[in-house]
Amino acid sequence: MEKEKNKKKVVQPYADIPPRTFDLLPRFVEKYGKKKTMFACKVDGEWKKYISRDFVKMTDTISQGLIGLGVGKGDRVAVISNNCPQWNMVDFAVQQVGAILVPIYPTVRQSDFEHILNHADPKIVFVEGSLLHNKVKGILDAMPVRPKEFAFNPVEGMMTLRGLMVSVKIDKKSLANLQAHKDAVKPEDVATIIYTSGTLGTPKGVMLTHYNLMSCVAHYGPHYPVPSSHKVVSFLPLSHIYERSVLFTHLFLGNSTYYVENFGTIMRDIADIKPEHFTTVPRVIEKVYNGIVRKGDKLKGMKKRIFLWAFKLAERYDETEKKINRAYRFKLKWANRLVFKDVRKAFGGRLEFIISGGASLQPRLVRLFAAMNIPIIEGYGLTETSPVIATNSLALGIIKAGTVGVPCSSVQFKIDPESGEILVKGSAVMKGYYKDEEQTKIAIDEEGYFHTGDIGEFDEDGLLKITGRKKEIFKDSMGKYISPALIENRFMESPFISSMMVVGENQKFAAALIVPNFEHLKVWCEENHIPYTTNAEMIKVKAVNERYRKEVDTYNKFFGDFEKVKRFELLDHEWTIEDGEMTPSLKIRRKAIAEHYKDLIDGMFAE
Repeated sequence: MEKEKNKKKVVQPYADIPPRTFDLLPRFVEKYGKKKTMFACKVDGEWKKYISRDFVKMTDTISQGLIGLGVGKGDRVAVISNNCPQWNMVDFAVQQVGAILVPIYPTVRQSDFEHILNHADPKIVFVEGSLLHNKVKGILDAMPVRPKEFAFNPVEGMMTLRGLMVSVKIDKKSLANLQAHKDAVKPEDVATIIYTSGTLGTPKGVMLTHYNLMSCVAHYGPHYPVPSSHKVVSFLPLSHIYERSVLFTHLFLGNSTYYVENFGTIMRDIADIKPEHFTTVPRVIEKVYNGIVRKGDKLKGMKKRIFLWAFKLAERYDETEKKINRAYRFKLKWANRLVFKDVRKAFGGRLEFIISGGASLQPRLVRLFAAMNIPIIEGYGLTETSPVIATNSLALGIIKAGTVGVPCSSVQFKIDPESGEILVKGSAVMKGYYKDEEQTKIAIDEEGYFHTGDIGEFDEDGLLKITGRKKEIFKDSMGKYISPALIENRFMESPFISSMMVVGENQKFAAALIVPNFEHLKVWCEENHIPYTTNAEMIKVKAVNERYRKEVDTYNKFFGDFEKVKRFELLDHEWTIEDGEMTPSLKIRRKAIAEHYKDLIDGMFAE
């Protein structure tokens, strides 16, 4: 019955969507006012706000500067910077002249910097400052035609973005020239080339058009009906199409975007800004949750007992509200009064929901946050699909843990009957891979369906579930298929486990590398009077390994015999982007980890 109900509900796409990304700017000014805050960031500890009129004027000036440098239709312009309003100015300025923005994560491996810059061959490179300039200077020097460089912050011997703007002579002729460039840009033109984070190989350049990007806003945005008064915080990298497309949606809806300083200040800045919603990835939610639990662990006596009671109660919450009886609601009401109201205060007190994407979120966390009146809305997509093509939906009242919701109307879905792979086609699907027709033909079949590489299914309510990644699924020595992501996501519901990678291709059984949740483990060691001096020493303690054996045995019960983790090794540190073990969107790089820990992995399978 529920499945039929979801099928009958339809979210209509926005009818007044602009045809090109930069059309969002004049629309924002006209619809929401010349003096409304469009973007804001911290400067010397204070919030600097960019009102819409000024932001548009600065963006147009940069466009004119680019035209003066000979940048035109089809030229590539790279930007290497953390989030800031200047990043957005350059993004729109580049697209307004018909050029293509190539964003590069500031934290990618040196080999990726080299590959992307040489493959994209940009005419101009914008860098945040001297630190990032030093990372790419040698690469740029060695290029056949060295790109011109500009910096957002002062770098010795380099013109700044402000300097570029000051150099522009604005008159009727230059304004008319800019307008001519804008008029020449078509919706089907490539707006950006996003290089995939390369979890399994060399990054590929995904070509997304204005039409692709505006399609995402048109079909994804209506699932989140919010007023223009909403303030949002942004901390995911704009180099990722996920955050960038969400930003376009904010502009369409008239929301003001505030950039936090860094991951370390997220909660402080959120409490200061008091946003109504924001976008994140599971890894950040897990860290926030661990921080909340860590504070609870420090409580004493009755306060600690109440805290633990409230959280155990929340973990039993049914976010679909199908199985919530009156007695449970009464208890939850008191849990909110005694504990959860303080959690909401830590988020600024106005938070209405959180959007999560990029990877699977533990269902336990979806239930827990929903119980605290902070619903987490999960969605699904890939860089190649602009990106969001399925989402749980506020408009439809659909929030279900373990699913990524309903398909967006921008694509047609098909599940391959043999492999279970998700196939999609429609306005969200990329134009192709830059300079790579062969890979494009492999990814998009003759019927126009893009092969996502993800394995999925629709549940009894008609909601999409992602059950694995095609290239990550492996066979054991008995020919049984094992989906590591499915196992990892279940195990990471444990408060003892921060990250995990399941291995065992062509082996007799599955094994795993486990990164402990060190904050939780340290508290456990303290409570059990276990002495240690370093993480490396702690994970070798017999009692610690026995505790993890117990945890592994608990979660093994959810799987068949061939999927059970028979052996494991604890690691003494987190995987990081800097070591090449995680992508900038905080997914594990399986190939890199397998290489780094080859001896450890081989040891688990030694007889």
